[in-house]
Amino acid sequence: MFAEKTNRIIINNHSITSEFAGREIKVDCYIPSNITNTQSLSLLLINDGQDLRTMQFENILDKLNADGELEPLFCVGIHCAPDRKNEYGTAKILDYKGRGAKASLFTRFVMEELIPFLRETYSIYSFKQKAYAGFSLGGLCAMDIVWNNPHEFNVCGAFSGSFWWRDKDQEDPDFDENRDRIMHRQVREGGYYPWLRFFFEVGTKDETADRNNNGVIDSIDDTVSLIDELTLKGYSKGRDTFYLELKDGKHDVPTWATAFPAFLRWGWGGMNDE
Repeated sequence: MFAEKTNRIIINNHSITSEFAGREIKVDCYIPSNITNTQSLSLLLINDGQDLRTMQFENILDKLNADGELEPLFCVGIHCAPDRKNEYGTAKILDYKGRGAKASLFTRFVMEELIPFLRETYSIYSFKQKAYAGFSLGGLCAMDIVWNNPHEFNVCGAFSGSFWWRDKDQEDPDFDENRDRIMHRQVREGGYYPWLRFFFEVGTKDETADRNNNGVIDSIDDTVSLIDELTLKGYSKGRDTFYLELKDGKHDVPTWATAFPAFLRWGWGGMNDE
């Protein structure tokens, strides 16, 4: 373990040997330095943890803590695998190219190895809340894990989420985006868990593709229609789902860094009580 420290954030770097993923997985833990009561801590897992290093995530946390805008939050950045498109899919359903083949194993790593490791290493046996977030395919993965493990989580955050993920090629004459987008179908066929809350960010320059030629880029279309599915399920726009559309925002780390403070304030805003 290697530790760094900012004014208010301690960073611990770990490497976990995962039997399920079959690899060493790096995780970076960002912990408030002034916590005395661990029962007040919420847990936020974040896919593509290597991108947090790029955006200097500790400085984002440090500023929010300094301004009293963040409740006690233990953040964990999970570094992605070289085979990212197989680990970050949907665990129960492969996409039309067979991608996502390792997603169920990655989910087991998170639930059966990572969370127990954090509890044991930091002697935190109960978190106030548990949340999961990610970027692009990592956002799809976070949504998939939260949706399919609702009794473990409270909050999901997806930045430029890959909600186009589908099990039929769009060039197939029978392709129907309302039926064949995997995450949308899972929401439609799933239950309603009133404690779940969802944050979505998309940039207007996230991509240029417009699959259905309606003048709206696919990343916005796919995200907005997923929110519509959640609304039909019973989740209230504004209260349970939050949509942030960034003008000129791109599919890149600087855009996600710009959006992340809004997610943190939305999820854990308020005066730090420590």
